[in-house]
Amino acid sequence: MRPLGAARLALGLALLLVTAVVVGVFVGPASLTPGEVVAALAGRGGPGGAIVWALRVPRVVLGLLVGGVLAVSGASLQVLVRNPLADPYLLGLSGGAGLGAVLAMTAGVGTPWLVPAAAFAGAVVTMAAVYALAAAAGGALDGRVLLLAGVVVGAFAGALVGGILAVSAAQGTRTALVWLMGGLGGVGWPGVLALAAYALPGLIVLAAEARTLNLLAMGEEPARHLGADVTRSRRRVYLAASLLTAAAVAAAGIIGFVGLVVPHAIRMLRGHDHRVLLPAAFVAGGALLVIADVGARTAFAPLELPVGVVTAVVGVPVFAFLLRRWTARSSS
Repeated sequence: MRPLGAARLALGLALLLVTAVVVGVFVGPASLTPGEVVAALAGRGGPGGAIVWALRVPRVVLGLLVGGVLAVSGASLQVLVRNPLADPYLLGLSGGAGLGAVLAMTAGVGTPWLVPAAAFAGAVVTMAAVYALAAAAGGALDGRVLLLAGVVVGAFAGALVGGILAVSAAQGTRTALVWLMGGLGGVGWPGVLALAAYALPGLIVLAAEARTLNLLAMGEEPARHLGADVTRSRRRVYLAASLLTAAAVAAAGIIGFVGLVVPHAIRMLRGHDHRVLLPAAFVAGGALLVIADVGARTAFAPLELPVGVVTAVVGVPVFAFLLRRWTARSSS
């Protein structure tokens, strides 16, 4: 596929973003007319004021942030691990962050500010465990070994979460299970602000490392010859990706496949320049998660599906396609 020009890509992303925001604000299980939504947005009150500003708008903003940071984190991890199938979910970071968040909730400190801190600690511990296991298995940190180690450590974290939920109160167990499947409801503006505060440092670090990511995509040795401090940059990017994953998991639960699918779609459209790829992935990931959330809350209204279920239904076939393509390319 021939890469799109910068202007065409920017126009396409702008249209996707506007479409997602409009659909997210105007469509929902509550029977509000477009006129009532416009009146609420304009501050003229009416029956839709509370629904629009207290529920729909913060939910749209949260979806943009969560989808964006997951896509950026996935794009960065795919370069560092040198594996196109890597993403926070498959490398175990999401599972570790979920374990940390569940521990904080069951300990009674489940505030919008403390849960991301606990999730970040869980993600960092998981990251260390993945690399220790990969090093013990093969010595060199091969991308395929890292991926398998991430699956194993993520499964272990999931087992621990299951054990914690098994000894928790029934209502708390149900709430945690729904949260772990991923969802954007019930967070509100405090959760949006907490996510933004935790995610901003990670986004700044990855934006600053975009040129180094371009060099690392060619391999570690070429990157070193071209002047990159590979060890330091890898450490920064891994920590930043962990922070982004932890913040997203703490705000919305475990949402898979966004960090896997979106970066590949942007690469096919534009190429591998991370100075363009990272911001484009942020916009596309956020917009697609908002659209998925609209489907989750309207498909079976008044019942609401976890948005993680929707992203999995869409992401699994795409993941299978990418796995087959990557396997065929590796064997050729």
